[in-house]
Amino acid sequence: MRMLPLLWRSTVGKKALVAVSGLLLWLWVVLHLLGNLTLFSGAGAADGYAAALHRAPAWLWAARAGLLAAAVVHVAGVTSLARASRAARPVHCAPSARASTLAARSMRVGGVLLLAFVIYHLLHLTFGRLHPGFEPGHVYDNVVHGLHPVWIAAVYLAAAGLLGLHLFHGLWAAVRSLGIRPDMAPKRGRPAVAVLSVAVAAGFASIPIAVLAGWLR
Repeated sequence: MRMLPLLWRSTVGKKALVAVSGLLLWLWVVLHLLGNLTLFSGAGAADGYAAALHRAPAWLWAARAGLLAAAVVHVAGVTSLARASRAARPVHCAPSARASTLAARSMRVGGVLLLAFVIYHLLHLTFGRLHPGFEPGHVYDNVVHGLHPVWIAAVYLAAAGLLGLHLFHGLWAAVRSLGIRPDMAPKRGRPAVAVLSVAVAAGFASIPIAVLAGWLR
């Protein structure tokens, strides 16, 4: 535990913490997507999967606590690094520096929008506070009815696209921050990261699309 404050005091250490927390959140995103895809197997599979998770409440709450800790570290680290970068930025930037700044800004804006969506998603389909027909334990029906309004489905589709963009930049930056990128990675790694990011975004987007198309009903 003493390592965390030491890492936080340096820019390199803070970047490493952001990278590790981001990778943990990415792992959860992939697992969450796999769970969501049980919707295509019907209500029994989706509701059964959710019920299985709740049969181990200790593990479930431990995972939630770990995710919350990773999210706090990630958001706080990114915010701190952004402030430090803004303070150190020269008044006149070279074209390459401006391009880099634009990419970083898009990541930060996308991150803020994703955080807002996560809060909305939790209130909508996890706790049911923003879902007028929410029934605990009826995951399939909650998703289908919750995404049936076109504007809500559009919000979820936009969030899937934002997530794909965030993953594309974030995964690449995380590997670089941890210093584990091999020499040939620039040629081979970016296409792999792009495919992975598109696959995750497409997986999440497939659910509101399926609801709107009537494949899930």
